[in-house]
Amino acid sequence: MNYKIISIILILALSALACGFSFSIPQAPTPGPDVTTNITVSAPTSGATRLTIAFGAGDLKLSPGAKDLVDGTATYNVPDLKPVISTQGGDIQIKQGELQNFAYPRQLHNEWDLQLGSAPMDLTVNAGAYNGTYELGGLSLTSLTVKDGAANVKMSFSQPNASEMSLFRYETGASTVKLSELANANFNTMIFNSGAGDYTLDFSGTLKRDATITISSGLSNLILVIPQNVHAIVTTESGLSNVNAGPGWSQSGNVYTQSGSGPTLTFIIKTGAGNLTLTH
Repeated sequence: MNYKIISIILILALSALACGFSFSIPQAPTPGPDVTTNITVSAPTSGATRLTIAFGAGDLKLSPGAKDLVDGTATYNVPDLKPVISTQGGDIQIKQGELQNFAYPRQLHNEWDLQLGSAPMDLTVNAGAYNGTYELGGLSLTSLTVKDGAANVKMSFSQPNASEMSLFRYETGASTVKLSELANANFNTMIFNSGAGDYTLDFSGTLKRDATITISSGLSNLILVIPQNVHAIVTTESGLSNVNAGPGWSQSGNVYTQSGSGPTLTFIIKTGAGNLTLTH
């Protein structure tokens, strides 16, 4: 049998096999009417509390004011998105339901409005591409971790955090993020990692102790708002294309210093290229 005949046989065999398979592209579910689910979670009776909020796409709002650990509502128009609550001792998770075919509808409506209680807690938020509005002032956060994708987030601490926060970690993709009144967060260490985007970190508020802030970012526009008379040291450890330091800042090589009294804010900034603005 020559090679030509063998090739023809192979082609016919592969064609026959191919006819036995079919491929379907996942179709996004059809949105229905809005459904609102109440969310109420009681605080553990003993031990440390670790609350995790897992949210995908949509709008997430967090604020103080709950009588329990968590009070609020979730409104959605796809049944698969109904939140799931799980508890295991002091570990509590509120998780967005998963779409079975992994496709988001175009007319998705997914909105959570949650109030948090005053009990001390470690708070973690894992989110995707979403809009986030956080008012965390007056809570008692012992640690705070936020990890999200391409997001649009505004977070503020309008009142002092009632607990000493050991670590505040924020990790994001290509996003627009504004964090306000960060001195009120009462943290010892802050780690901010980001991709390309626009980021404003405002350290207004009442600074009770020395704090260290490490920032790693890609090609971004980064603004640090540091009130006058706050002692601050900013060290840039990589090739920033442009640093704009306003009045009151002195420079020595890659170190920028603002004189002040009271506790000290120490910044270590590692970034590829972009703009860094130091302002009041």
